[in-house]
This record gives sequence, C-alpha cells and structure tokens, in this order.
Amino acid sequence: MTSRYRQDEQFDKVAASGGHEQAQGSREMNVRRHLALLALLAGSIAAAGIRAPPAAARDNLARGAAPVPDFSGVWHHGRLPWFIPPASGPGPVTNLSREKGTGVSDNASLVGDYKNPILQAWAAEVVRKRGELSRAGIINPNPSNTCWPEPVPFLFKNAAIEMLQLPAETVMLFSEDHEVRRARMNEPHPAQVTPSWHGDAVGHYEGDTLVIDTVGVRTDRPHPMIDLFGTPYTGKLHVVERYRLVDLADAKDALARGAKENRRATAEPIFSNYSDKYLRIDFTIEDAGAFTTPWMANMIYQRDRHEEWTEVACAENTFDFFHSEAAQVPRADKPDF
Repeated sequence: MTSRYRQDEQFDKVAASGGHEQAQGSREMNVRRHLALLALLAGSIAAAGIRAPPAAARDNLARGAAPVPDFSGVWHHGRLPWFIPPASGPGPVTNLSREKGTGVSDNASLVGDYKNPILQAWAAEVVRKRGELSRAGIINPNPSNTCWPEPVPFLFKNAAIEMLQLPAETVMLFSEDHEVRRARMNEPHPAQVTPSWHGDAVGHYEGDTLVIDTVGVRTDRPHPMIDLFGTPYTGKLHVVERYRLVDLADAKDALARGAKENRRATAEPIFSNYSDKYLRIDFTIEDAGAFTTPWMANMIYQRDRHEEWTEVACAENTFDFFHSEAAQVPRADKPDF
C-alpha cells in the first residue's frame, strides 16, 4: 500500500512540473503492474481450487469499483408450483387443491384461487375456468407442456437456473428446453420497447443486490400466463427481481412458508445439512391490465457446487396431455422409405 501511494505521489509531482508524458508513462506502468498482480492472484486461486469471481466482479475490481456478489453457477429450487407468498401483503395466486393430511399444494390438481384480490374480474374468470377443467381431470395447456417459450416470471418454474455474470450483461440459462434470458447491465429500457418472448430486461447492482427490471413481454402467444394456474397478463406487465445471497437465518422464514405452499420434487428435508449461501429472489409484479395492485413473491435457491445440469428437452405430445391418460408413442403402420 505504501509503495502504491508513493508512486501516485511521484506521478502528481511529475505532472505538476509539466512532465505529462513521463507521468502518463508512469501511470501506465503502475496499471500494468496491478493487472499483472491480478493475473497472478487469479492463477493462484485457480491452483488452490477456489472459485474465481465472476467477470462482472473482475471488471469492477480492475476499474476500482466496489465488488459485486457472486451469483454465478448453478442453483436449484425443486418446488412446485414454485412461488412463495410474502409474509404479509398482496401475494400470488395459490392452489385451492391440497394434499390430505399435509395441506400442501396438490400438483396433480392445479386449481388457482380465483378469489385472490390481486385479480381483476376478467383475470379471475380465466383462473376460475382453468381450475374447473383441472378439477375434472383435464390437464390444461401451458407454455411448458406445449413447448412454447416461457414468459417472465413463468420461466422460474424451471427447477434449475445457471447464472453467468458478465460486465455488460447477466445471462440466465434455464434447465428446460434450452431457454436463455439476457439482462443488459446499467442501461435503460428503450423509449419504444419491441415485445419479445422474455421481454426487455435491464439490470444494475445496488450494493449486494442484483436488480433486474423487465417490461415488454410478448402477449401474442397461445398461453399468455405467468404461472401454472393460468394467471393471465397483458402488455402492461412489469416485473422487478431482486437477487441476494443470504444465510439460513434470512432464508428460513421464506423456506418455511414455501414448505406449506409448495411440494418438493424430492423427499429431501427442508433444512438439510446444506451449509452454503442461499440465493433469494424477491419479485414485485404489477400489471394495470390484469391486476388490481402490485404484489410480491419470493423464491429460495440452493447452490449446486457440483455443477449438475440435467438437459431437459420439450417433446410436445397433445395426445398425452389433452386426450388420454396414456402417452402414445408416434409410430407408422408402414415404413416411410
């Protein structure tokens, strides 16, 4: 530290005496030395088996800015339907169908609570009609089971997400059907947003929090919905996500609410021997065309240090989903060639 300050002091003296070119050369030499030290440190970290900081953090470090939290890597949540209602205040549509004995959401019968006060009358009617079909044993089509691009926040139904932090963008890879979402960093939305499958997403860091703001999600799709209950949205949909790394103490309350509202895909206990950081995402969702008020939801992810990534490709089968209980494998009565 002392050496660095002395070099900077020398630079100031040379500059003050009119030796700008010499001063510039001295500054460039210092920058090269600092970058060389960073490269050496990165190599030492890699050799020791320690995870290197994300590209965004390295870029901030090189510019002397505050480091950003490391959200990079694979995260799992393993719960359905998936949204965790907030501790208080307006929250998402939840399932009226519950498993006997546990009271946990019954994923085999997704009947949305159409009386949730966040829903405008027409949106409540959409949810009610889908619930009636579900009670009758009919599986409703949605973007996931019909292989359509999934809108935000429906995308977070995926059990796994991999995050890549780059200086200019944050990239999210979702485990089903090769869905990729990009959020431009430190840029505003354009004055005229062109609607797209995942919408126009822009992000920035607020201390230890990554904030992603999304508008312009396409509505001209067969199943415009934000959850498995068929909750609809309009072109006015606005989603804000806030990502934070938290300890169990900060995640425990949301995990407990999630255990009452969502069924785990495995029998793993809610509080296992997991000792790593949790990824907490707080959603604020508003849509003046479909909802009466902005509402909130949470999600809690566990980090997968083994980087396990199961590739899931969607294979549409309208007979299985909408006509019979038995899956029909396509076959031909005679060879095609």
